[in-house]
Amino acid sequence: MSAYRAKRAPQFDTPAAWAEILGPYPETAPFVGTETADVVVIGAGFAGLSAARRLRQLDKELSIVVLDGLRIAEGSAGRNSGFMIDLPHDLASDDYAGAGDDAALIALNRQAIAFAADAVAHYGINPAYADPAGKVNGAATAKGEAHNTSYAQHLSSLGEASEALDAQHMQELTGSTHYRSGLFTPGTMTLQPAGYIRGLAQGLRREDVQIYEGSAVTGFARQGSDWSVTTAQGQITTPRIILANNGHLESFGIAKGQLMQLFLYASMTPDLDAEALARLGGAPRWGITPSDPMGTTMRRIDTAQGGNRIITRTCATLRPGMMATPRDVARAAQIHREKFDTRFTQLAGLPMQYAWAGHLCLTLNGVSLTDEIETGVYAACAQNGLGTARGTLTGIAAAEATLGQSSEITAHFKAEAAPKPLPPQPFATWGANAYLRWKEHRAGAE
Repeated sequence: MSAYRAKRAPQFDTPAAWAEILGPYPETAPFVGTETADVVVIGAGFAGLSAARRLRQLDKELSIVVLDGLRIAEGSAGRNSGFMIDLPHDLASDDYAGAGDDAALIALNRQAIAFAADAVAHYGINPAYADPAGKVNGAATAKGEAHNTSYAQHLSSLGEASEALDAQHMQELTGSTHYRSGLFTPGTMTLQPAGYIRGLAQGLRREDVQIYEGSAVTGFARQGSDWSVTTAQGQITTPRIILANNGHLESFGIAKGQLMQLFLYASMTPDLDAEALARLGGAPRWGITPSDPMGTTMRRIDTAQGGNRIITRTCATLRPGMMATPRDVARAAQIHREKFDTRFTQLAGLPMQYAWAGHLCLTLNGVSLTDEIETGVYAACAQNGLGTARGTLTGIAAAEATLGQSSEITAHFKAEAAPKPLPPQPFATWGANAYLRWKEHRAGAE
């Protein structure tokens, strides 16, 4: 197959709150006209911009064009929880412990974190947008504490450090009496994801990487020995394409029946005033992931990251059409309200300023797609809910493969199995959403 037409373009009906709280972003013109490039990257999120940066590192003379259908950080890159995690974080497990070679994955994740930290230093990105603060697995129940104990034992077997926090420590950190205990791990980088991605894009532009926003790719086709990439208003001829569009890989007819299009949901408070902060107490920045992977994630940020705010994330739905419904968002927002009020009784009833959906892409067996689709066309997709670290890694891998380079990162993805086919529709969606509701219910207070 040498011609690919997009069935749909990226679209969200809810705000990208991480971008909204940073204020206006300079307007840029969409791609118009005709051009040639050595490499075209489709997608300007963690994978796409990491790919562009790795390409520039490997060859300072390459002409690189990045195209995105949305504005920078308006897509999934500005809709996640902002954790770049080094340790095993298998969302399908009970306690995050993976089933594969966790030591190898930790090493890879740390390469992603180092890549991000280097980008922050190299491009002068605000360091508050990439804070190496670590994170805590919070436990609110005896079952949650058992998960944390199991996970700590697993980490110890890998030679990895963790620190148990009691209820008093958790209250001093968060201002909440909800948590019975916690497990701190030091290696996570907590991001202001929109700030980091915007800073990465600005730095790449200074290095002559052309980044066009609002320029959804409508298709690409073989044209002799090259490829012709088309948008609504232009066409680029290139010998090499990197598809860094995650679940929208399927929109081009690639990996059909192999990708699960999942949505997670989050809410964010207004900027808390002095009186609310006094009632809240706790530290100005922290990140809590639930001891049960289907529980509730909480973040607190400060003025350097966009205001003194608390972010609540929980609930998941499978939506093959790649759009969350208003009902999905309303249901999640109500659950977020309950989870927030339970944890922060001193702020109960505080209205949320933002509620949003974020798009993830998973495969049934947890592998990514970094294959060469056709000669000169490489994928950097399917991040399996680990978009900040895994997206960075798949972008690096695709860039290296595009230029015929190899590393531990490219070797890892090359060795992965192919994605398993999904059950037929509509049974796959019905079954998955029923399972997600059950897992959400089972997580309970976590």
